[in-house]
Amino acid sequence: MDNIQILWVDDEIDLLKPHILFLEAKGYQVDTANNGSDGIDMVKEKRYQMVFLDENMPGMDGLETLQQIKKLFSTLPVVMITKSEEESIMEDAIGSQISDYLIKPVNPNQILLTLKKHLENRRLVNEKTTSNYQQEFRQLAMDLSMVRDIEGWEALFKRLTYWELELDKLEDEGLNGILKSQKDEANAQFFRFVQNNYEDWFSDPEEAPVMSHTLVKEWVRPSLKDGKPFFLVVVDNLRYDQWKMIQPEIEKYFRIEDDRTYWSILPTATQFARNALFAGLMPSEIKKRFPDKWVEDNEEDEGKNNFEKDFFADNLQRLGFGNLNMGYEKVTNHNYGKKLSDNLSNLLNNDVNVLVYNFVDMLSHAKTDMKVIRELADNDKAYRSLTLSWFKNSPLLDMLRQLAEKDIPVLLTTDHGTINVVDPTKVVGDRSLNTNLRYKSGRGMTYQGKDVLEFKNPESVHLPKQNINSSYIFAKEDLFFAYPNNFNHYVKYYRNTYQHGGVSLEEMIIPFVQLKPRQ
Repeated sequence: MDNIQILWVDDEIDLLKPHILFLEAKGYQVDTANNGSDGIDMVKEKRYQMVFLDENMPGMDGLETLQQIKKLFSTLPVVMITKSEEESIMEDAIGSQISDYLIKPVNPNQILLTLKKHLENRRLVNEKTTSNYQQEFRQLAMDLSMVRDIEGWEALFKRLTYWELELDKLEDEGLNGILKSQKDEANAQFFRFVQNNYEDWFSDPEEAPVMSHTLVKEWVRPSLKDGKPFFLVVVDNLRYDQWKMIQPEIEKYFRIEDDRTYWSILPTATQFARNALFAGLMPSEIKKRFPDKWVEDNEEDEGKNNFEKDFFADNLQRLGFGNLNMGYEKVTNHNYGKKLSDNLSNLLNNDVNVLVYNFVDMLSHAKTDMKVIRELADNDKAYRSLTLSWFKNSPLLDMLRQLAEKDIPVLLTTDHGTINVVDPTKVVGDRSLNTNLRYKSGRGMTYQGKDVLEFKNPESVHLPKQNINSSYIFAKEDLFFAYPNNFNHYVKYYRNTYQHGGVSLEEMIIPFVQLKPRQ
């Protein structure tokens, strides 16, 4: 407090002596000036943390003084004090980037509150956030020991995500470390929950969460029945925490009518989860219904998601909406996104439009392959920040803004999440194994049983078999599969990269949001 220095500029400064004494008693150092010119000279000579500035002074008035101060020190907080409540004066002051605006007569407590709000806000917020998390830590630990069902896991994951975002605002690595340990423990327990229940969800669908293959039937169909045009936007690889980062930008144009989570199927990978989403079928069912359109997992060519439009059209037909006009667009690069945004009106005559936006997926893969992305997204906090930076400047946000202006509702979702992998677990198999780092499918695999969820009979979870002896394994928590050959090089290259396909809260519990235009 001793080094917080305030400058108060007012042509009637002598009348404010009680206010100044009050602030000095609170530990602030207050210098005074009775005109704008002297105030500017003092700002040049001394480093102040805040300036209180009278708007109506003879000679150089408050607004002129404000402009000169901002030219010298653009980030110096200035609080304008005036007798006038004229809207034009307020707008001029706000346009000149004042920090606050007070109407005379002001009392000492108003001044003190303004100082705390602008100079001590960070400290007070940090202290309150730290205190709140310390209390919540104990409750989270208790709830984690008791969570037993789908709803409980969704609620717990949302609370953990909330605290991740709150602690991002602090510079306390200790608290972040504690929360990470808590989340690691949650993921270990979540793995056991999925291990014990996943197969049963297919024999008893009533007990299952809404999942990739039931999402359209359960949560998109109501919008289809409304008979009003809408957009279904699928942002590939969008985690729940990333959704929470971009939510404030979207809320400038839309109201959040519904903010829910659903569960990705296994593997939590695009070929399986997104095809299941559009088809309304599990992968083995897709392969059976569309044998010419299912690409086997170990075939490394492109095209494993080339038939989403066909799958969705078939799904709509089975649900009784085959007569709807449906548009489908997939954005895989910025230039095409911009072109689509510029010509969005061409899609507005359709009853339903599907927009698949692949950027977040490209970002996660680029983190593996590009050194600069590795440095920019070194951890989850940085990854979230990078997602927000991209979104604020993306054609996707521009398209959403246009849809809001045209009063078109949007369903925003994803196909699966992703996790930052840390530790390797060894796997050995023949050349037919797929290359994904979070799951493997094939025959004759050897692996650490404690590190994986395994399905020796893929048909029990509706996954296609490449051959009669094929099985699937899924890495738990933040593990990734590595081959013994050239092990150290492989681990060094892939550690601390974002991968998907396995079993974790981040990959499986993912957002589904209903957006209604604000107008």
